[in-house]
Amino acid sequence: MSATHPSPTRDNRFVSSYTDLVAEVRDRGLLERRHGFYLTRIVGTVVAFAATWTAVIVLGDSWWQLACAVVAAAVSTQFGFLGHDGAHRQIFTSTPANEWTARILAAAGAGLSLHWWRNKHNRHHKAPNQIGIDPDIADGPIAFDPDTAAARSGLYAWFTHRQGWFFIPLLTLEGAALHFASLQGLTARAPVPHRLLEIALITIRLGLGIAVPFIVMTPVQAVCFIVMQLAVFGLLLGGSFAPNHKGMPLVPKDMRVDFLRRQVLMSRNIKGGRVTDFMMGGLNYQIEHHLFPSMPRPNLAKVQPLVRAHCARHAVTYTETSLLASYAIVIRYLNQVGLGHRDPFTCPLVRTYR
Repeated sequence: MSATHPSPTRDNRFVSSYTDLVAEVRDRGLLERRHGFYLTRIVGTVVAFAATWTAVIVLGDSWWQLACAVVAAAVSTQFGFLGHDGAHRQIFTSTPANEWTARILAAAGAGLSLHWWRNKHNRHHKAPNQIGIDPDIADGPIAFDPDTAAARSGLYAWFTHRQGWFFIPLLTLEGAALHFASLQGLTARAPVPHRLLEIALITIRLGLGIAVPFIVMTPVQAVCFIVMQLAVFGLLLGGSFAPNHKGMPLVPKDMRVDFLRRQVLMSRNIKGGRVTDFMMGGLNYQIEHHLFPSMPRPNLAKVQPLVRAHCARHAVTYTETSLLASYAIVIRYLNQVGLGHRDPFTCPLVRTYR
C-alpha cells in the first residue's frame, strides 16, 4: 500500500486549493462528456445481456447454465455501473437525459431503483465514513464503529467479534438485499418520481430472471442458476464498493471537515489496469470520483496524476493499494472494530484537533 502520512494543518488553504484544482481540471477538458465511450459501453452491455439470455434459452437443461449465471451476474453489474454513472450525471450534459438513462438501465438491466440508489448514495458522497450520516456505515449485520459493536450481546456479539471473516460470504447476499431495498424504497409512502415505471421495470426484470430458468431448466438447475446469479452479482457489485472506504478513518458525527480532505482522507484507490477499471466500473479511482462526481468514468485515470500531485503538494494523505491488500485491510479492520478497538480507525483530523 502506498500513502503519504503528513499531519493535516488547521488553516483554510484546502478550500482554495480545491478551487484551484477544479479550475485546472476544467481547463484540461477532463469534465467534458465522453459520449463515444458511453454509447459503446451501453450498446455492448445490452448486446451482452441479450446474448447471455439467448444462450440460457438455447442451452436448456444443462449444468453449463451455471456459467451463464456468472456471465449474467457480470452483465447486471455493468448495468449497475452505468446506472451509477448516469445518476452522477457523467453521461450527458442534460440532467433529464442522465436520469432517464440511469433509471432505465438500472431498473431493466440490474433490477435496481434509481430513486432508492440516488437517495442513499448522495448521502454517502456528502459525508463518507461520517458516523450517523453515511448510510454505508449505518448499523446493520456488520458493525462499522466500536460503539455499535459494544452494544451487541449474545450470539450477535460472537458474530461481531469475527465479522471480518464473514464479510465476503455476506456479500453473496448483497444482490438479493439490493433488489429488496430497491422495491422497499419504491413502495414507501414518501413521494417517488416515476414510481410505477420503476416498479414495473424492476418487477419485469426480476420476474423474467426467475421465470425463464424454470421454463428452460429442471427445477434444481433453475434454483442453482438463480442462487448463483444473485451471489455473483452481490460479490461483483458489493465487492466493487467495499474496498473504497471500509477500513479508512471514521469521522465523528459532529465534526465539520473541508470538502477536499473529507473526500480524500476517507477514500482508498485500488491499483490495477484496464481489467480492474472494467470490473470495478471505475470505482477503483474512488478519490478522484469523490472529488469530481460528475467526471466521466474514462477521465478518472487521466485526472489521477493531477490529484495525487495536488495532495502531495498540500500534505493531504492519498491512499492507494492493491485489490487483495484492500480486502485484507477490510477484514482486519472489521475484526478489530468487532473487538472494540478504537484508535487505529480514528480520523487523523481528530488527533489534530485534540
